[in-house]
Amino acid sequence: MSEKFSATLRIGDLNDYIAPSQGCVIKTEGVGKARIAPKAVQTDPVKISLKDCLACSGCITSAETVMLEKQSLDEFLFNLNKGKAVFVSLSPQSRASLAVHFGLSPYQMFGKLTTLFKSLGVKAIFDTSCSRDLTLVESCNEFIARYNKCNPTDEEKPKSPLLPMISSACPGWICYAEKTLGSYILPYISSVKSPQQTIGAAIKNHICQKLDLRPEEIYHVTVMPCYDKKLEASRDDFMFQSDSDGERITEVDSVLTTGEILDLIKLRSINLTDLEESPVDKLLSNVDDNGHLYGVHGSSGGYADTLFRYAAKRLYGKEIEGPLEYKTIRNADFREVTLEVDGKVVLRFALCYGFRNLRNIVTKIKSGKCEYHFLEIMACPSGCLNGGGQIKPMPGQSAKDLIHLLETEYSGSVLAADPFENPRIKRLYDEWLGQPGSEKAKRHLYTEYHPVTKSVTSQLQSW
Repeated sequence: MSEKFSATLRIGDLNDYIAPSQGCVIKTEGVGKARIAPKAVQTDPVKISLKDCLACSGCITSAETVMLEKQSLDEFLFNLNKGKAVFVSLSPQSRASLAVHFGLSPYQMFGKLTTLFKSLGVKAIFDTSCSRDLTLVESCNEFIARYNKCNPTDEEKPKSPLLPMISSACPGWICYAEKTLGSYILPYISSVKSPQQTIGAAIKNHICQKLDLRPEEIYHVTVMPCYDKKLEASRDDFMFQSDSDGERITEVDSVLTTGEILDLIKLRSINLTDLEESPVDKLLSNVDDNGHLYGVHGSSGGYADTLFRYAAKRLYGKEIEGPLEYKTIRNADFREVTLEVDGKVVLRFALCYGFRNLRNIVTKIKSGKCEYHFLEIMACPSGCLNGGGQIKPMPGQSAKDLIHLLETEYSGSVLAADPFENPRIKRLYDEWLGQPGSEKAKRHLYTEYHPVTKSVTSQLQSW
């Protein structure tokens, strides 16, 4: 193995493992870090691909040494000059991270990033808060269907093992489930795609037609708080066949982290504070006519919040006003909310962030002792605002203080809005999908998850 090769990974608690055929040793450097060191002189360097990801609480790799093909800032800049129509979809978590870093509001940041990207040749910049609403509408529909199947009015009908339904937006959790937990956990995971992939599906299957473009003429980039989103975008499940020439087309061509956008700003020596703000592209963005951002509660997607309110109203006629009252169970990253009807708990939802909480939940599901109807699971402690791709704390600033600032800025800048009342989402159903849960919606917005055979990880002894 080349002496120059070294990769830094967040691996969790690892002992030293040997991958014999790779000729390398993964050595721990304290909790949460490891390095791949040469075991013996080898002429050919070892290449680690995205599919070798261990999914250990948000893998972070060194861009100088681990090749992330088609997922880099250089690749993005290269494709700006290839003649394709470049679209950028910005996550609200990334927008909040950049806003706090530069001392701006999220809306100001949206306008300035629109100016920046369009100056580089990007055709449009959208907002995954919008596609998150689309994902939530479909998730609500899926949950009601699962709940009714598990609580049939006819007592003789068999109950299906469909609850708890588990959110599928976190790629670190999905990768961990597919590679480590196997088929016993996968049926519980929601089959609705993540907001990253639903906006990709919308752009390349519908928006392109409105703009008189073919899907293969579009290069779609997302800006995300998480490195594992690069892994998600590379899944074969998120490709479709072109109607014109049969070419396989990806919904998302490249993913840039929040930190890589900061690198881009530094690379171009841009004074972001003085940069003018451009009007936001409203075709797929949650911005109203008064310039206000709107969306759901919850900085990691608001899955539990939205589905709980919808299920309470749809199933039990209970309209819930104001914030939900979550009860802390183990720690701040494990909280639950319940609905009681006639003294009986009929809905029990939970937020479960971080692998220490995730493993406990998985054990309960496996043993058949899980009481929850829905679980919003995120691999990172504190959720997506704390994703591995976010901008790091400033010197002298603690990670805890930064998360608090992000949560305050995020929640204070977004007007609470019902996804079902989002005019952009209504238009997508009217023009493209028909209705929630339709055959077209299932074709474009749903997916399947599969047990995955490990490659590099399968050779790690005693894993």
